[in-house]
Amino acid sequence: MARRPKIAKTVAALRRQVARWVEADETVALVPTMGALHEGHLALVRLARRRADRVVVSIFVNPAQFAPSEDFSTYPRTFDTDVAALAEEKADLVWAPENVAAMYPQGFATRIVPEGAATAGLEDAFRPDFFKGVATVVAKLFIQVAPDIAVFGEKDYQQLVVVTRMARDLDLPLKVIGMKTVREANGVAMSSRNVYLTPDERALAPTLYRVLTLCADKIAKGRPIATILAEGREAIGRGGFSLEYLEARHAETLAPVKSVNDGPIRLLVAAKLGKTRLIDNVGV
Repeated sequence: MARRPKIAKTVAALRRQVARWVEADETVALVPTMGALHEGHLALVRLARRRADRVVVSIFVNPAQFAPSEDFSTYPRTFDTDVAALAEEKADLVWAPENVAAMYPQGFATRIVPEGAATAGLEDAFRPDFFKGVATVVAKLFIQVAPDIAVFGEKDYQQLVVVTRMARDLDLPLKVIGMKTVREANGVAMSSRNVYLTPDERALAPTLYRVLTLCADKIAKGRPIATILAEGREAIGRGGFSLEYLEARHAETLAPVKSVNDGPIRLLVAAKLGKTRLIDNVGV
């Protein structure tokens, strides 16, 4: 039977355990999650295990990154199953704040507000407070755990860029590592929200990735970006999605690009399929 990871429910308990590892000259990796773990999360844990002596996985559904109209109350919460899966992956500690007040105590009044090209448009245009909530909670996690590295998936690519920039701008003493998106057999990017899809929607979902990869291939071959994006948007609409955005951005800064000469390119998409919002991205 796999060894169950320790569970820390307070910052004090978390820091006591991490301090023991630091005293033993062991390196620490953090994998931030909101729980409802799937194979994509577990792949992050395995990468963290290869890169550090100890692995901390945080499980906290962060209310600060949900708009009032979004699914905070119904977001899947599967703590016992998550801990069992983390035991199989040999995670050392689960940082699971006992309640929201453990992360945001009464009177909490400080926010981190990321700016610049990385937050201009894309998710920010549809979820205006999203990255304020993400940056604030991730900064707190970095300060609480004080890891040597933190591992994030590229599926949430804009989030990865924002967090990497935040850590650099604030001189936080850790390395942010991104890991390639883990996909289902049909190409759909793994996400906790995929459980919301109906059987019919699951059959349509692979269209998003197929259109992305086709657009990336055409752009790489020299076709005009604006033309290919227009074709891609139309194809996504025909596939049964309600498109929010399909954009080409600089892969490192997320500044808009007009041609392949503008630097490494990332295509990013968000669209709703029924009531489920899906995001994805690919490199060109």
